[in-house]
Amino acid sequence: MSKRSILLRAKQSPLVMGILNVTPDSFSDGGDFFLPEKALKQGLNMVTEGADIIDVGGESTRPDASPVSVQQELDRVLPVIQALHAESSVTISIDTSKPEVMRAAVAAGAGLINDVRALQMSGTVQTAAEADVPVCLMHMQGQPDTMQKQPHYENVLEEVKSFLLQRIACCEAAGIKRDHIIVDPGFGFGKSLKHNLSIMKHVHEICAIGLPVLVGVSRKSMIGDVLNVSAKERLAGSLALASLAVWQGCSILRAHDVRATVDAVKMMAAVIRSQ
Repeated sequence: MSKRSILLRAKQSPLVMGILNVTPDSFSDGGDFFLPEKALKQGLNMVTEGADIIDVGGESTRPDASPVSVQQELDRVLPVIQALHAESSVTISIDTSKPEVMRAAVAAGAGLINDVRALQMSGTVQTAAEADVPVCLMHMQGQPDTMQKQPHYENVLEEVKSFLLQRIACCEAAGIKRDHIIVDPGFGFGKSLKHNLSIMKHVHEICAIGLPVLVGVSRKSMIGDVLNVSAKERLAGSLALASLAVWQGCSILRAHDVRATVDAVKMMAAVIRSQ
């Protein structure tokens, strides 16, 4: 699949991005797919279940997560990307904020860069421009180790939207094509339950930017806060939020539970397309 075609498809119908955490400490599935052979099996399972994109991450960004070195991250993600690329035509996304990992992952077969820091780290904008693959720019207030310690906004929606517009402009100035850019409001990244619910209620205003919008709410703590359930008991809440996002125009749903999310997205898309 060409680097452009995945975004063309996102404009036509919502896509599902399967989450593949190759880490020992992610909030929901940390350690489940840490071994490369388990990660490959899970990735191929998600492709069978209908995933359009597989998002491979080697460093947890949950609150209070410990940072990992460049080499650690490379050792975790490259074998998985290479194996997935060899065995499937699915679009592979690299979930990283490090330019060295971006460069190596794209060389290994990744066709999308997903950065929770919106290409703000030194060298990342230039690396992404040179890689010439689509990028996802996410909003986060603070850093993973501090982001959930009393996040504050005067107007969360306007501040998130303003940040994304600034990052889009920065990327375009560096030579990244506008039609290569995806935006993500960053649910759960430096935001309280009130902030997350407000963004979800008005996420159509993020869609009004005119670029594909990625939403990552699968198993997030906002669901646990409302329903009082553990991370692995949040499927119903995840599907409800995914459906709300699709109804408002979001293009990519990042999910742990791929088959159920694909079904929910297809149903919402059918209703939206109906006369």
